[in-house]
Amino acid sequence: MLSTTPRTTLGRSKERGSTDRDDLYEVLDSGLICHLGVIVNGHPMVVPTGYGRIGETLYLHGSTGASSLRAGEGTDVCVTVTHLDGIVLARSIFHHSVNYRSAIVYGRARLVTDEDERMEGLRALAERLAPGQWDYVRKPNRKELAATAVLALPLDEASVKVRRGGPVDEEEDYDLPVWAGVLPLVTSWGEPEPDSVLPEGIGAPVHILHRE
Repeated sequence: MLSTTPRTTLGRSKERGSTDRDDLYEVLDSGLICHLGVIVNGHPMVVPTGYGRIGETLYLHGSTGASSLRAGEGTDVCVTVTHLDGIVLARSIFHHSVNYRSAIVYGRARLVTDEDERMEGLRALAERLAPGQWDYVRKPNRKELAATAVLALPLDEASVKVRRGGPVDEEEDYDLPVWAGVLPLVTSWGEPEPDSVLPEGIGAPVHILHRE
């Protein structure tokens, strides 16, 4: 179960919240990009970035020169992941909404210095974006690793919120001659596009061709 804290207690639409830790994993493990919120030089900054999860830890990475990662090290940060599943079209503009799944994670980010953990964190990140790719391509060398920072964020403090279903209108509006319902949003992969300088005869690997 997710623990409830002042930062994760829902103020509105509490019925959409979940304290099931498996729901948190589902939101995180279905996403590709998160948004990292930090304070940089006294000002808020929200940065989109890739991520990966190993058990109860979320891993984020970036350049060692990135101000957002330097600011996030050893401080409280906020990470969000959101899936937009559909537009809810009601009989009135006021009751239009969206179907979504979202997670917010709060915590103190830790700079990963152990080399084995760094590699595992980078592997989790790569495999979240492209499963099977880590074992297919060249691994990072010392120079590349030296230019890469990895942050670890525990999943101790998090909240999950989900909306599903159709519109909820005012009782008197149900008689209006207006179409109402849900416009689902589905994201799918396109055909792989080979690099322009790829030598002839090198086809896309199975894990790319059969990506779901």
